[in-house]
Amino acid sequence: MRHCIAGLLMGCAVAFTGAVQAQNKTELATLDYHLSARELAAGVYVVEGDNADFNIANGCNIINTGFITTGDGVVVVNTGPSRRYGEQLRALIARTTAEPVRKVVQLNLHPDYFMGHQAFADVHRLATTATRAGAAAEAGAYETNLYRLCGDWMTGTEALLPDTDLVPGPWRVGQREFELREYRGHTGSDLVLLDKASGVAFVGGLAFSRRVPTTPHARVAEWQQSIQALQALGLKTVVPSHGPVFTDGSGLDQTRRYLQWLDGHFRQAAQQGMEMNELLRAPVPSEFRSWAAFDTEYLRNVAHLYPLYEREALRPAAKIKP
Repeated sequence: MRHCIAGLLMGCAVAFTGAVQAQNKTELATLDYHLSARELAAGVYVVEGDNADFNIANGCNIINTGFITTGDGVVVVNTGPSRRYGEQLRALIARTTAEPVRKVVQLNLHPDYFMGHQAFADVHRLATTATRAGAAAEAGAYETNLYRLCGDWMTGTEALLPDTDLVPGPWRVGQREFELREYRGHTGSDLVLLDKASGVAFVGGLAFSRRVPTTPHARVAEWQQSIQALQALGLKTVVPSHGPVFTDGSGLDQTRRYLQWLDGHFRQAAQQGMEMNELLRAPVPSEFRSWAAFDTEYLRNVAHLYPLYEREALRPAAKIKP
């Protein structure tokens, strides 16, 4: 495994526990995640994660995964942060439906989307071409960092990459008609899976519900454009990868407003010559401070993105000859 990027700068994800979101029941003594499935529509299930950063107490179970029955097998959406999670997710699916698992869909390159793939080695694991390349490039660092953060929960976990390209557009599995849409901004390739019958959309990291977004691969302007495009679809039930499921568009609007504020705030600070430590001490709107993971994730936002704004602010000065 290659040298790990600093844990603090890792795109660690934190899910917010809202009124409709399952409480964490992780059991450290037995390394049991106690996963449970909630049916959002007929045959469409979400498995909700905890509202904390990656840590040993929650087994790094911080992502909303899901699965959908099709009449000809199950489509799994993301497989969690570890081999153990993937195995327990597969056991949960077997307890919920008699249909076998047919396919796994990985929505982006971040580790909790695919470090459980080992439990699904016998089925095709699908992702976009860009996500497959990104996961391959980052897998070694992800392994190292998650072992450091999650301890025994990661025992036996080795990155098993997606093995099949998934092309955006209409997609049929069994009796289910899906629409696959590729956006970008949160990462270089952000896949959205929309079940046409129920209207449930798994939007990955494009929306964060009552939670500060992760930004290790972010491009803020592209992300805002992607959110605008998603809002135009009038989505019904939206499953973000982190934070409560929502039916009122709130998660998309929250993420849009946060990115809009962050872009303006960072741009102004850079133009004023503010150093990173000064930016971290500058006021942040109380709404954003109240969201899950603010204390850790906002620090990462600054570390990931502010140097880009500083370079942009310095660019005109570089053209001036002494």
